Amino acid sequence: MKKIVITRKINPTMIQKLEKDFRVVLWDEAEKPMPRDRFLEETADAHGVLTMLSDKVDEEMLSNARNLKVVANLAVGYDNIDLESAKQHNVIITNTPDVLTETTAELAFTLMLTAARRVLEANRQLMAGEWSGWSPYHMAGTDIFGKTVGIFGMGSIGAAFARRLSGFRTKVLYHNRSQSELGETLGAEYVSFEDLLSASDFVLCAAPLTDETKHRFDKEAFQRMKDSAFFINIGRGAHVVEADLARAVETGQIRGAALDVFENEPIGKDHPFVNMDNMTLLPHIGSASVDTRNNMMNLCVNNIMEVLNGGNPITPVK
Repeated sequence: MKKIVITRKINPTMIQKLEKDFRVVLWDEAEKPMPRDRFLEETADAHGVLTMLSDKVDEEMLSNARNLKVVANLAVGYDNIDLESAKQHNVIITNTPDVLTETTAELAFTLMLTAARRVLEANRQLMAGEWSGWSPYHMAGTDIFGKTVGIFGMGSIGAAFARRLSGFRTKVLYHNRSQSELGETLGAEYVSFEDLLSASDFVLCAAPLTDETKHRFDKEAFQRMKDSAFFINIGRGAHVVEADLARAVETGQIRGAALDVFENEPIGKDHPFVNMDNMTLLPHIGSASVDTRNNMMNLCVNNIMEVLNGGNPITPVK
């Protein structure tokens, strides 16, 4: 019987679906990743693996997994996977596009609204018993209606975010490596990266992490932004030079930031961003709705079953 390794606790119905035809080994600690040594040990004779972003599928792992045919990554992104090594070892890599698009766009919109209206800061003040009463500028935030929003990465998630802006009568700018049909359909204007930064009141990073986009948001980038602007990141933490962002927010170079991702996750209470009033921070929950996570898991399971039963992957990474 072929062996499948699942590196984090998932919906039991998905496991039952696999157990009809395969031997399943599950790491059942929901909040902690499978230790690297255990990951290498269990995948050594595995035929399929269901991985998370915290699992490094690299040359060491792939050369050690002599029976491996398919890795199903529970994410759209796959920067945790060495695609070239996977190709050399004839291992199919799949991801979970489309099923999490709308949910992640909703979270991005939530971050923007929360940061603009100082929601977390106001809540902390109230819960601490520090609210002394109404005054004209008490917790006065920033309007989104009628502003300019720049999107770095007009893929499916960026486009879903842009659609949500229509009711706010915003001007939407975007930057990709090239012009996007999605952007044009939505009436968004394609501009240079520099113009996106300088013209936008809100800058959303929704791009995949590549060598070109890594640390793209650095000291120079934040210097180009308006001092009234907000930076929002739902892409990957490594898009940002975090020390530069902390400095930009602390000095008032930009108004604030709202982040769901960080370069080294998880972050702790000693991270420079924590306890900054003009930072809105979430623990990487972009696609974290029950429906979406179940759909992602189901797609991963179906990809594994298709490949190991001799069929074609549903959502291969090409």
